[in-house]
Amino acid sequence: MAQKAMPGTSLEGSHPTYMYKVVLLGSMSVGKSSLAYRYVRNDFREFLPTVGCSFFTQTLNLEGATVRFEIWDTAGQEKYHSVCHLYYRDAHAALLVYDIASKETLKRAKLWLEELEKKFLPDEIVIALVGNKTDLNAEREVTTEEGEEFARTKGLLFMETSAKSNYQVNDVFMAIVQELLRREKEKASAPSPHGRSTVNLGESRTRTRCC
Repeated sequence: MAQKAMPGTSLEGSHPTYMYKVVLLGSMSVGKSSLAYRYVRNDFREFLPTVGCSFFTQTLNLEGATVRFEIWDTAGQEKYHSVCHLYYRDAHAALLVYDIASKETLKRAKLWLEELEKKFLPDEIVIALVGNKTDLNAEREVTTEEGEEFARTKGLLFMETSAKSNYQVNDVFMAIVQELLRREKEKASAPSPHGRSTVNLGESRTRTRCC
């Protein structure tokens, strides 16, 4: 049976295993489920609206560590908003997904960010802003620069994707992995006087941008 390591804890010596909870947040029909399905199954499906939450897992065997993702795909309907905090509790990373063909969904993603900022300190969670559905570029309402600028001002990772055409889906999850592991390395190299690892990301954040 595989060992489970909490972030910051190595149970396997030079090749640690980390398990991270990742939540997908955003309006209905922005493609959260399709993104998760494309990433885990390398396939595309048009999904009906998620009821409550669905769950995916993915394991990455990297050179320096094994990473296991628990991917929580939350419902975008307004009626589920009051219970979504139960799903993103204890999350290590979040994808704030919007549809590039709908400016309203970016506004909604910004509201989700406000919710996360109430629940987490900056060094407690990695957040990526994801502009999905680049296959609808002809119908675009949100420019790449607009999404990128908002992400920059908030210190978020940023990338545009398309679950349908498999554009940068793996890349955005890999960017999250790299940032999580970077934080692990910083915490391991900067022990506090009390013996606990700390990290200050106020002055330095990694941001991945669309090409």
